[in-house]
Amino acid sequence: MSALALSVLLSLVSAVAYAGGAILQERVAATTPGQRYAPLRRGAWWVAIALNGLGALLHVVALAYGPLSLVQPLGALTIVFALPMAALFVRRRAGATAWRGALMATVGLAGLLSLTSSSDSQTLADAERVMLALVTGGAVLGLMVAAHAAHRHPVVRSVLLACAAGAAFGIASVFTKTVAVDLDQNVAILDQLPTVGAIAVLAAAGVLLSQASYRGAGLAAPLATVTVVNPVVAAAVGLTLFGESFRHGATGTVLALGSGVVAACGLILLTTERIARETSSVTVAQGRPAAQDGPSSADAADAAGTAGSTGSATGSADAADRPEPEPRPATDGLSAVPTQQPVVAHRRTRPRQQGHRERMVS
Repeated sequence: MSALALSVLLSLVSAVAYAGGAILQERVAATTPGQRYAPLRRGAWWVAIALNGLGALLHVVALAYGPLSLVQPLGALTIVFALPMAALFVRRRAGATAWRGALMATVGLAGLLSLTSSSDSQTLADAERVMLALVTGGAVLGLMVAAHAAHRHPVVRSVLLACAAGAAFGIASVFTKTVAVDLDQNVAILDQLPTVGAIAVLAAAGVLLSQASYRGAGLAAPLATVTVVNPVVAAAVGLTLFGESFRHGATGTVLALGSGVVAACGLILLTTERIARETSSVTVAQGRPAAQDGPSSADAADAAGTAGSTGSATGSADAADRPEPEPRPATDGLSAVPTQQPVVAHRRTRPRQQGHRERMVS
């Protein structure tokens, strides 16, 4: 097997591993709503973390055997793999709108990454690293605050958290590249400890934020947002700080911008599709209690008719089963019998009245 073919195979397996990890994260988020960031007691969550780590490792190995222009676009296939895998393993089927949005996001991202050309190995100065870390931290915190402010709109909240996770992952990739370049230039490992610490913090933040983004928004929209924002942020830093550019000059720049628009439209389509689904489910849920509070007029009429048709039978059965009340002592020659049985009271008092009249006549 050639190095190029091995790079393609590793990239595809990496995308499958990322997709499997995302599916497990979404299922954990759906079944443990009280633990939105770190459900540490769920074994499935740790399996998802292991799959994400395996995907990252395979991605790095694929970069060692193949060019960046090939490996990076293949990583965008995570979204395409995740939808059929979710339908197969967890019975979570995606509609036609979700498929269109996922394909648009994948095609746009693949086009954007394939047009980005890498420059010579460069690194960042210490001041640039501190500035980039502070800007990234502020952006992530701002997105988290905005997400918590939008708690009444679960899809919007999830997309904002996914953007924060993608930004954290993207800058972690940038710092990883700088550490790799510094090690090639024989920079002391102790001097790299602050950057390595920043990578660990950003990677952990990305994992926790991506886990929280799956809560209440399904699989496609958060996964597509993280998958698109991550390389786009890294590419933006590469264009501004590493001197990278787009291939084919002005034509490549226009095509890259068009690809970015296509990817953004795919994300918007996924978000609006999920919002429409949530709105319809809320409408149905609000309609059910109203139907259960009381019977409708037709149901009331049917119930009345049923009661009328069975009234005589049930009445006689109740009368036969009901015990006869004890008579109260009479005070004026008439028995104080309850009014439920007037016939019985009349039969009992008639002999007493006749005897009273005979005594008066005599």
